[in-house]
Amino acid sequence: MTPSAPKKPAGRGAALSSGPRLPSGARRRAPQVLVLLERLYPDARTELDFGTPFELLVATVLSAQATDVSVNAATPTLFAQYPDAHTMAQASAEDIEPFIRRIGLFRGKARNLAALARLLVERHGGEVPDDFDAVVALPGAGRKTANVVLSNAYGFPAIAVDTHVGRLSRRLGLSVQTNPDRVELDLQKLFPRGRWVFLHHALILHGRRVCMARNPQCQVCELASFCPKVGVEA
Repeated sequence: MTPSAPKKPAGRGAALSSGPRLPSGARRRAPQVLVLLERLYPDARTELDFGTPFELLVATVLSAQATDVSVNAATPTLFAQYPDAHTMAQASAEDIEPFIRRIGLFRGKARNLAALARLLVERHGGEVPDDFDAVVALPGAGRKTANVVLSNAYGFPAIAVDTHVGRLSRRLGLSVQTNPDRVELDLQKLFPRGRWVFLHHALILHGRRVCMARNPQCQVCELASFCPKVGVEA
């Protein structure tokens, strides 16, 4: 029997349409960027700790405007109390708040977690759907969250554009866009579909360790030789 093609999450490209042209030289630089990232970060993966799709969804919602370190510090006790959508759906935002108080914007995130858990139970039997539109429809989840969950939990090819991915895409001359959805579209044009998940993880790691928002370490950056914005704030 011929294996069926991998399922594509519904709505993945529906919100994206062609924007301005790619920067000059982007198609030439992209393969070089990928080769170096593969050498520098061969095992690049999400730094959020999770064991199930539900845990990844919750951790990703919590990670908005927060560090993965702070999220990973909070989630063990949170997941011990609420290991799945069914248990969290019984909680109020006020019940959840003490577990995530160390994370920025914790009150709003607690409201979103309580609401999304209830919707998971009501609409999806308590399971995180492997469908883009269904994830985006959950409170606190957006395109980036859906891409993180679907790529890491279900293996769908996706590029999750956070502040690091956006910043490096502009600095490396892969995109001129400031809108994350437009950056995602540019990167999809430039890189093989099978490397999309690796790409966004590797860019995030490089953005955290070398190409920081302030004081990028251009003097030790192995991508600097073909980076058009060496030493320039993006």
